[in-house]
Amino acid sequence: MNKQHAAEKFVKLLDIVEKLRGPDGCPWDKEQTHASLLPYFLEEAYEVMESVEDNDFETLEEELGDIMLHVALQTQIASEDSKFTIADSLDTVVKKLIRRHPHVFGDKKADVAFEAKKNWEALKHSEKNRKSRLDGVPPALPALTRAQRLQQKAAYAGFDWDNIDDVWAKLHEEIDELKSAHEKGDTENTKEEIGDVLFSVVNLARYLDIPAEDMLRATNKKFIYRFQKIEEELEAKGKKLEESTLEEMDEIWERAKQKS
Repeated sequence: MNKQHAAEKFVKLLDIVEKLRGPDGCPWDKEQTHASLLPYFLEEAYEVMESVEDNDFETLEEELGDIMLHVALQTQIASEDSKFTIADSLDTVVKKLIRRHPHVFGDKKADVAFEAKKNWEALKHSEKNRKSRLDGVPPALPALTRAQRLQQKAAYAGFDWDNIDDVWAKLHEEIDELKSAHEKGDTENTKEEIGDVLFSVVNLARYLDIPAEDMLRATNKKFIYRFQKIEEELEAKGKKLEESTLEEMDEIWERAKQKS
């Protein structure tokens, strides 16, 4: 990678953002705040995720540029308010990366990824003077992602299952408890047990190093594809969903399943 060329391009981006926010800049850009930009930033982040999932590297290139635009805008606003600059942010992250990678920049050992992340979490907990090892996982994260991060943090602190059989056993235990609660007609306990089952499924995904949120998103996409095939085929036959039998829909579903 030509770092000098990249640096020149990044400086040009900062210059453009500064001009957009300047006296003769864009009215929309000038009225933005840290908070007003957040919905757009979140949208861009999800677009990055979608392009990665689709292996669409042309779009990924564009979306990462949009993310950098948001970084430039946020730091420009902070600079105007005399809070901090982009240089401050870069200096902070550089120091943090060096400090939290003693196995690379120091003499600490970490031969596998788990040990490296374990070291990172321990250092982060100490640096931020947090009370709980579970602190620092944003409540606003999607529930599956947050559950997996909470479980990861606990595991890095040593609170984890010894083997995969224990994880499976816990999942089956929670499913049995859910079934029992439902059979008893205990609505409140059924709700609680559904949460426990979901949490256990995420725990299984975490133990297998599979991102549960990504997998559910992929399944959602698969469900949409197959259901829309049902709609398309029925429409081609001049029929509506409500006029069709479950057997008809299942037959189309199974054909779509073979193609996805």
